[in-house]
Amino acid sequence: IDAMSFLNPVFVGDIVSCHALHQKTGRTSMRIEVAAWAQRHKSGEHLRVTCGVFTYVAIDDDGKPQPVQRS
Repeated sequence: IDAMSFLNPVFVGDIVSCHALHQKTGRTSMRIEVAAWAQRHKSGEHLRVTCGVFTYVAIDDDGKPQPVQRS
């Protein structure tokens, strides 16, 4: 995780949705921005509760970085 911010709490009964956005693909890695939103049980209000940037590295069977397979 490159960065993560906790913005609001999630309460029992809230509905949580996660949304992801592909930012960049490098030779062996991908950066994905992830945001989580909560819909409040009682009011129906939608609030962003957390966001972060995740870097995923493609690895081979030996655990070493390998080129990302592109389709």
